[in-house]
Amino acid sequence: RRPPSPQSALEKVAAQEVLNLHQLSGKWFLVGMASRCSYLPEHSHQLEATMVTMTILDGQSLAISTFRKLDRMCWEIRQHYLPTQAPGCFLLKGHRKSSKVDVVVGEADPSSFVIIYYQKGRNISVKLYGRTSLVSDAVVDKFEQRVRAVGLSEDVIYYFPTYGFCDSADEFHILD
Repeated sequence: RRPPSPQSALEKVAAQEVLNLHQLSGKWFLVGMASRCSYLPEHSHQLEATMVTMTILDGQSLAISTFRKLDRMCWEIRQHYLPTQAPGCFLLKGHRKSSKVDVVVGEADPSSFVIIYYQKGRNISVKLYGRTSLVSDAVVDKFEQRVRAVGLSEDVIYYFPTYGFCDSADEFHILD
């Protein structure tokens, strides 16, 4: 018999207890991200201000529009987070079975911040969004604690610019 597979980092994360999805609607700014993605260390100097609009569909799934610059053009990336059985947990399906991403809303104060976990395969990342591009030091501390709790170190935390946001893209710069 094979030994049981080790617990994934996401299984240790508790979703926000009482989550009213409608309170998450609206505009959010990507403040910080923790990830072991190999792209980030080499390109962190090129991080672009990123803004997200969350819309609640059918009362339980999330439509996410991410606005960011790429080659000085504003792009919109549209994603659809499907609900799972567990409250605060979602599934982002890719084109292939292997490209599914599990999403957990870990902690939220809908008036100021939300911490969201993403896991694809064994790789986990954590993102901090704020209602404004700047959040309090207490929220940053909380984010950094959550990052350490899933086994990521502070050297894989990246903070995003607080200026130069896009809030729309023309029809030729939309990715579904």
